[in-house]
Amino acid sequence: MHLFYTPDIAPSTTEYTLNEEESKHGVKVLRLGIGAHVALIDGRGNYFDCEIIDAHPKRTQVRVLSIKPEFGKRNHYLHVAVAPTKNNDRFEWFLEKATEIGIDEITPLICEHSERKDIKVDRLNKVITAAVKQSLTAYHPKLNEAIKFADFLQRVDQNSQRFIAHCVDLERSTLKQLLIPKADYCVLIGPEGDFSTQEIREALEKGYRPISLGHKRLRTETAALYACMEINLANRD
Repeated sequence: MHLFYTPDIAPSTTEYTLNEEESKHGVKVLRLGIGAHVALIDGRGNYFDCEIIDAHPKRTQVRVLSIKPEFGKRNHYLHVAVAPTKNNDRFEWFLEKATEIGIDEITPLICEHSERKDIKVDRLNKVITAAVKQSLTAYHPKLNEAIKFADFLQRVDQNSQRFIAHCVDLERSTLKQLLIPKADYCVLIGPEGDFSTQEIREALEKGYRPISLGHKRLRTETAALYACMEINLANRD
């Protein structure tokens, strides 16, 4: 089934016109014609089973046959706040793989040791959207604007389970030891130079629990994906 991301579609929609970019991809690249079955998602969990009624390369029109709400909804909510990597390709790799595995929200963190302090949200959202289509999910992860570490600590949901992964030689537990299944989670992952001792102290004062992601030193994007995978595995039905 070919999947199209249509964030403006309403649950009550009976007919819908794809934008020019999606229409061109469907008709010119995928060579879909009248009668072909396609799926539309709004990124909020609604999955629309449709058929093409007008295969126009600029404004393909579809008829909605059925709607599946909360399609593939997971039993937990995962928010990873991670410092963007110096090499932007590595950060894009994380976004792609985390979307495929399962993540709900990503916040780029600007930390004391950060080497990259600017991100292009539009470009990164395109990476996420492509991964959403690849993994056939109806939920589009939310990508926030970059934010300073101290400011982020003031905004995060206090009801979530909060963790900070760092490499400082302090007492730490593993995610497996601390996770309560079927909950909301927020995990902090630092930059290439790790969090500063001051940042770690501030996070602990805000109720974050220190965790270790193993005995090896992991790259930022690897550590973020490791945490993402471990939380998903812990919540697997």
